[in-house]
This record gives sequence, C-alpha cells and structure tokens, in this order.
Amino acid sequence: MSTTRPFSPGDRGPEPGAAGEAPHAAATRTVRQVRRLSLNGASGVVPLARDFTRQALYDWGWLPATGADQRAAAEDVLLVVSELVTNACLHAEGADELWVGCDNKVLRLEVSDRGTGQPAPRTPHRAGRPGGHGMFIVQRLCLDWGVVRTPGEAGKTVWAELAAPS
Repeated sequence: MSTTRPFSPGDRGPEPGAAGEAPHAAATRTVRQVRRLSLNGASGVVPLARDFTRQALYDWGWLPATGADQRAAAEDVLLVVSELVTNACLHAEGADELWVGCDNKVLRLEVSDRGTGQPAPRTPHRAGRPGGHGMFIVQRLCLDWGVVRTPGEAGKTVWAELAAPS
C-alpha cells in the first residue's frame, strides 16, 4: 500500500507518558532504538546501507537468528533497505540518509533523497520483465510504506515498516 502518510496506521500501543498511563506502565513501555547513517557523497551506498542495518540488527538482537522466522525477517529488512537505497540512487539523484528505528513491534526504515518523483510499484507487475521490481518487493514485504515531503524543501523521505520477529 503506497501512501503519503508520515506514519503507518498500525497500533503501536500507547505513547510513553500518555495521559491515563498506569504507574507500572513505565516498566513495560516500548523502547524505540534509532540509528542514522549519512549517505550523502558516499560511494558504494547500497552495501554500506546493508552493512549498517545488519549491524543494527545484531545490536538489537535480531541477529544471529535463532530460527527460520527470525532469519527470514532479518533478510527481508536487508532486502528492503537495498531496494529503497537503490531506488534513491537510480531515480532520485542519490540517497542522502538512512534512518533505522525499531521497537518491540515494528522496524521502520527511512531513506531520504533529493528527488521529486513519486515511487510506485510497476503496474501491472510482470515477474519476467527486467528491472522495476523494487517497490513491488517493498510493498509485498512490508506492513506499510509511504512518502513524506517537507513543504518548501527539495526531496522526500520514503519509509517502510516491517513487523519485528516474535
């Protein structure tokens, strides 16, 4: 689902410090971990972004995978990072920054670029046709994805969210 919402509609639970939060809720709050990588002017940005994301997954306990589901979830994240960064390089004058954030439920990826175009899965998708599969892959693997633009500023941020492994 391609959207222009800055955030997905999914329920992430109450925000920390929300009104009416029970006193014991502080112990069960969702902790968001965030990493940022500047890609502006870097060479080899796709492998750089994958390595950076892989290290975050190790640091956050997604890797080494303890089972097939966790391994598949980590591989999906790395594939989506590759597709988002590749699209920024091919269609949007290059990627500026990769942002990776994770809480107990969702891993969010954001790739900022200088492009004016609107990413979209190729329709109709033809599996045998070379190229053009990036956003189709993102759409299939992610809970949701979208584009955020800041009025008056060049470029955009393409975001995608994947479910955290259980």
